[in-house]
Amino acid sequence: MSLDLMVRPLNRRACLALLGTIVVLPASAQAQQANATRRLGVLSVTAADDAIGQTRSAILVEALAAHGWKEHGNLRIDWRSGAGDRARIAGLADELIALKPDILLAVGTPSVEELRRRTAMIPIVFAVVTDPVSQGFVQNLAHPGGNITGFTDYDGPLAGKWLEMLTQVTPKVSRVFVVYNPATAPFAALMLRTIEDAARTLHVTVEPAPVHDAASIAALASRKDGGLLILPDFFTMANRAHLLAAVREARVPAVFWSRTFVDEGGLMSYSTDSAEQLRRAAGYIDRILKGAQAADLPVQNPTKFELAVNLKAAKALGVTIPPGLLATANDVIE
Repeated sequence: MSLDLMVRPLNRRACLALLGTIVVLPASAQAQQANATRRLGVLSVTAADDAIGQTRSAILVEALAAHGWKEHGNLRIDWRSGAGDRARIAGLADELIALKPDILLAVGTPSVEELRRRTAMIPIVFAVVTDPVSQGFVQNLAHPGGNITGFTDYDGPLAGKWLEMLTQVTPKVSRVFVVYNPATAPFAALMLRTIEDAARTLHVTVEPAPVHDAASIAALASRKDGGLLILPDFFTMANRAHLLAAVREARVPAVFWSRTFVDEGGLMSYSTDSAEQLRRAAGYIDRILKGAQAADLPVQNPTKFELAVNLKAAKALGVTIPPGLLATANDVIE
């Protein structure tokens, strides 16, 4: 028998053994991956001890659990909270990227901005973000492209609605100061254009009133010749106690972007449901962890809105809320 004939069967058996190893190893690797703990990094602009931040964290954990992702089980969540401080948010973004998470959740525009500067590879889902296309976060809503997608907290008619609400109270408001922090609300120009367009129809004078620290917020107390419109801005949320104190001292009607302000003594708010956005964001996190690409998941606009009115605040300010507006309110605090 030739040497070639003796060697050939051995090669065949070796090849079959090798193929068996190749087939088995990927299946084993897949099983290990399915059982592995995944890592989610969460960067929020609110403070860790803020009631809003705590509520949102609880909602997110509950929503993820509904999809089968249990914190301290098959999902590790690294929480970071910026407390409305842009420099702090930037530092926390560095920390999260260094942890090499499987996916990131960015709550608020500054969080998205800082994370996207640091990674084009790790998927990012955002929530409570305004106009992600104009800010360059995504290519368009239907096909975001890249590694970022999520849920917006604003659509065009909102800003006009805020101004309209101020003009409906009695005594009538004919001058409105629009409050925001340019550093944490880069989308303010978009909203101001909508507000100014509505102002011409409503015959109201609109004036920007930028704030950036406690002193500039306190200065709002001198704005006694009109009303205040507070734009979506996590700086104002983080500093809402100072803001509400200034509004009370000014004794003027104010419309806010979140019902949290109304719960804590503000007059009126018309807002999207941020809790719903976080629940929907959990769905995207689930899909991406299971293999979906962020680029293929469309950015979604808000679907739920709520009007809240505080009649106790109205009485203290000496203003009357029209019955028609009260009839459409989701919540009236008496």
